Parts: sequence; structure tokens; C-alpha cells
Amino acid sequence: MLPARLDAGGFNRHTFLCGQSGSGKTYSLGVMLERLLIETQLRIVIIDPNSDYVRLPAVRADSDPVLAERYRAVVDRVAIRRAASTGAQPLRIRASELGSACRAALLELDPVADREEYAVLSELLERDERGRPLIADIGELLTSELPGARGAGGSLPQILAERDWRCLVVDLGSLDTPEEQAIVAESVLGTLWRLRREREPVLIVIDEAHNVCPQRPDNPVTALATRHAVQIAAEGRKFGLSLLVSTQRPQKVHKNVLSQCDNLVLMRMNSAADLAHLATNFSFVPEGLLRHAGRFGLGEALVAGRISPDPALVRFGARITEEGGADVATGGAQHAGDGSHEG
Repeated sequence: MLPARLDAGGFNRHTFLCGQSGSGKTYSLGVMLERLLIETQLRIVIIDPNSDYVRLPAVRADSDPVLAERYRAVVDRVAIRRAASTGAQPLRIRASELGSACRAALLELDPVADREEYAVLSELLERDERGRPLIADIGELLTSELPGARGAGGSLPQILAERDWRCLVVDLGSLDTPEEQAIVAESVLGTLWRLRREREPVLIVIDEAHNVCPQRPDNPVTALATRHAVQIAAEGRKFGLSLLVSTQRPQKVHKNVLSQCDNLVLMRMNSAADLAHLATNFSFVPEGLLRHAGRFGLGEALVAGRISPDPALVRFGARITEEGGADVATGGAQHAGDGSHEG
């Protein structure tokens, strides 16, 4: 084993991380995010469907003391936003902050097929009836604009526009329904796309991407989120927006997101169909190396692209912060930066 590092500068290109359940994908993504926070000035937004990264501010007692000290210098700027019911900093979106297309999608109105109803909705929105939820079952999510309802830290779009955080974890897992999760994911992607002309470098991490930007969206709000993900994948880099897309199901992620990724982090994957799909989209990676993926152990991966110009087989090192899943066993191997390299 030889120490290995990923090139942090390569994360200004879109990255695709995939691995089947039990491969160590969640843990390993946490390693990469921690190192990016201490090695770069890059701002990171994490769409977190399973509440896997809400412990990023919590430094492990057994972590490397040198890395832990460096991480503590940025930990105060790691912000977590969760459902208000958790007692944490609340996740709020006001109805007036949602795009008109999203508000229409919530009511399942098509601007062409339902043009009369859509026109009525547009007129009502222009009147700005403050504080009234669009539909009853997300009343807690679409909060009032009255001062007493704003809470600490403001709404999610307001927070995204601020500059006092380095990492923002948007905990979709704390929300009760898939509909609420879809609204928040769309709000994050839509807001970052609207802010793109500020040209502020941001890495957008989309975990469980097959649900956030699927090949075949199953509802209008997810379709809007997918459209924004595709726009960011196609044009985001010139505005400083890059994606890190993570999934267990590569064939379920929208093809126009996957095809724009210049980096691949492949963990254990037994499916021949998935590996063939990856071979088609990542032609710069030798197929012989892709075939190794079925034999990878916990925390082992193939990395290729701008983050590793020479494709390499690595084993991710230890986490600095606490995590939701099981630890990746490093087997006593040396590690530097993100992992160890098998020569």
C-alpha cells in the first residue's frame, strides 16, 4: 500500500460516485467532504436524503489529532438545517420563495394543458397573499413571511444566498414525506441556479441522486429538480457550480447528468448491467479496471478523471467526524489525504 491523494482541484468538474449497498459509499463520501473542507476554500451544499451527514460538525474522539485540529478551524461554519420538529436549526421555505413553475407543479397545473387555472394561480401569486400555504399538508414547510415565523437563520433560499457558511447540510431525511423532500431538493437546486451569476464556486452534493434527479421523474416537482440538475450539469461549471452525484443505482440517474461527469469514484458494484452502463459513459476508464469493482472490499474504490489523472485503486482512510453508518476498516494501511493506493 502506498499513500494516495485525490486532486482537490479536480472537484471543479462534475463527479459521479457509485457503489452498491454495503460498499462503504456513505462513509467514503464523508472522508472526501472532510478533506475538501480542510484542504480548500470550496463551499459545499449537501442534499442529504438519509440524514447521513448531519454529524459533520462532530469531531470523533479517536480521529487523527492533526487533521482534527485543522477541521475544528472550519467546523463552526458547517451548518445543518433540519425539520423544525427535530429541535435543530429549522429548515424553512416560504411559498413566495418558490419559483412559479414549482408552485404550479405543487398543484399539478400544467401551463399549457391547464392554462386557465395556471393563469388564475399566477394572478393570485402576484397579489402575494402572505403566509398562506399552497396546500395544507405542507403548511409547516411553506412558512409564513410574518416576522414571528421567520425563526433563527431565515429560510433556506436566504441561507443559500449568504456567505457565512462553508458547508450546508440540507437534511431531507428529517422531513416526513417524499413530497416535502422533493420540494426542498427543487428549492436548493433552483436557488443555486438562480444565484449562478454571482460566480461563487459551490460543490453541490446530491446523495441518492436516483431519487433527486432520476431518468424518469414520477411527479412534476421532481421533474423540475431534474431539469435544474441537468442545467447545472451542462452549464454550471462556467458559473462555478459543480456536482458530486452519489447513487447505488447508476442506470436510474438522468443520462444528461451522468454524461457530464468527468470524474468517477466506483466502489463495489456486482451488477454487470451497471458496469456496462458506466463503461459507456466513462470511456476514459479501462474496462478491465471497471471489472474489478465486483471484488472490491469495504471502502475500496476505483478513482479516475480530473481527481486522479492516472486511474487508481484506493482504500479510503479514517473519518474525522462521526457518521451514521459503520466504520470502514482501513486494515492498518497508511493513508494520506483521501486514502491508500494499491500499486
